Amino acid sequence: MSDWVTVARVGELASGERRIVDVDGAQAVVFNLEGQYYAIEDVCTHDSGQLTGGTVEGDQIICPRHGARFCIRTGEALTAPAYEPTATFPVRIENDEVQVRDNRWD
Repeated sequence: MSDWVTVARVGELASGERRIVDVDGAQAVVFNLEGQYYAIEDVCTHDSGQLTGGTVEGDQIICPRHGARFCIRTGEALTAPAYEPTATFPVRIENDEVQVRDNRWD
């Protein structure tokens, strides 16, 4: 089981902002979407490129390399050339801190 990693204190990550964090060797991107926090792996499943340079539109991030869209809330691949979802990570608020962990190996 992986440990929870603190990303920011509540209020440090404004709505519409994102922060990259290493979670047990995986790069995660934590987003604040209108006060709700979501985390996905920073990997486009089309070619393993990073998603973090991409534009965010609503609850979607657009891969900066080939334009695939992913749902930030679910990790679902929404458009070609990506067909597989990117991993999502659980996020919690603990002692006024936004925390994330990689639960894939539990």
